[in-house]
Amino acid sequence: MDLEAVRTFVAVADAGRFQEAAADLAVTQQAVSKRIAVLEKNLGVRLFTRTARGAELTIDGQAFLPQARELLRVAERAVASVRPGRRPLRVDVIASRGAQAGLLRGFHRAHPEIELDVLMLFDIETAVAAVRSGSIDASVRAVGVPGRPLPEDIESVRVLDEPLQLLTGPAHALADARSVTVAQLAGQRIWMPGIVPGTEWAAYYDDLVAEFGLTIEATGPNFGSDALLDTIADTPALATFMGEHTRLIWPAGHGLRRIPVTDPTPVYPHSLIWRRDNPHPALTTLRTYLGSTQPDRPDRPARPDRETWTPTWTPAWTQR
Repeated sequence: MDLEAVRTFVAVADAGRFQEAAADLAVTQQAVSKRIAVLEKNLGVRLFTRTARGAELTIDGQAFLPQARELLRVAERAVASVRPGRRPLRVDVIASRGAQAGLLRGFHRAHPEIELDVLMLFDIETAVAAVRSGSIDASVRAVGVPGRPLPEDIESVRVLDEPLQLLTGPAHALADARSVTVAQLAGQRIWMPGIVPGTEWAAYYDDLVAEFGLTIEATGPNFGSDALLDTIADTPALATFMGEHTRLIWPAGHGLRRIPVTDPTPVYPHSLIWRRDNPHPALTTLRTYLGSTQPDRPDRPARPDRETWTPTWTPAWTQR
């Protein structure tokens, strides 16, 4: 259906005269008459009756008028949904409980006037493809996979280096430690069933294992964080890694311990990625917020009293 014809119909109904509607629409009266005639032909009914007083709605015209107004409102909402500055800013994170989601919660608190849609895609390849296609505006994730550079139209900047912690149950040999060194973790069974080969987080932990001679087991199905916590709490021989900013709640009876890792502290690098020509004005606000409020920026050490380690990656993207 021709929206201009529908808009013209509403204008005539409101004005009561074809001539006044033409003036309101800045078109000729002949154009108004032609649009109405085409609309009536498409609908198969008469919408107006011409009288000495002007144009009066027929019974069919009266029935069509509220639907026509709603059609124009829907069309306006559709246009607004893709107009920069009018639609929500769409940002991808890996998980709702991770540090990336925490960054966006902080952004939302600082800028409640900006409408925000948070999505959770799977890996960096999927995220970069979505950024390039415009289906999302940005993604927050580790973007390092050695030897695979980001596409030229994609920008990235590190926004948070997140220290890793060791998570153990109450009966684990290291459960009472105030901190553990990386060297103490050699020989410990670290269980992380969520590691998927080929992802950016798998590349990170592969580098960590190679650098420090650790043992990370990714065996078994990944039933999610609740099942992971249950197993760690009940199995003295197992521990797992968790980001310092990961938000998890477990039953009090689990007695789980979160223990800082030191000498050096492995940190997980989170970056913001976006397409260079993305025009959404809120994207600039997000970049400014992440660049000015996060204490763990690469150019500002998270903890001046701790030595940190992260892979020596350049920004990269996986591509099959």
